[in-house]
Amino acid sequence: MQKRKLGESGLQVSAVGLGCMGMSKGYYSTPGDRQEMVALLRSAVDRGVTFFDTAEVYGPFANEELIGEALAPVRDRIVIATKFGFAIAPDGKRLGGTNSRPEHIREVARASLRRLRTDVIDLFY
Repeated sequence: MQKRKLGESGLQVSAVGLGCMGMSKGYYSTPGDRQEMVALLRSAVDRGVTFFDTAEVYGPFANEELIGEALAPVRDRIVIATKFGFAIAPDGKRLGGTNSRPEHIREVARASLRRLRTDVIDLFY
């Protein structure tokens, strides 16, 4: 699989990435069962995909949890992109709008790392 460099940081990912939003309940998606989605994610890695996209708002939270479970065994070989800044209550209720205040960013970054089962944040610019 071809690779692409992200920004100036040198972080490299597969030319083909996998958007994971539809793999968990959210918006208008009807995902397969959890084990089917785990198998699909691991199969993507076996085929050379190293870039996966998720967000705290997908589910909310459920998609990051799925990605964390499925990709934990190969975390050292892949890059996970996640998005934050949404106004979501701890119980998952969407409050509408966004929240990018520094204290909120610290809080949601910790929560995303926990759900994604990683202690690494790859930054690129």
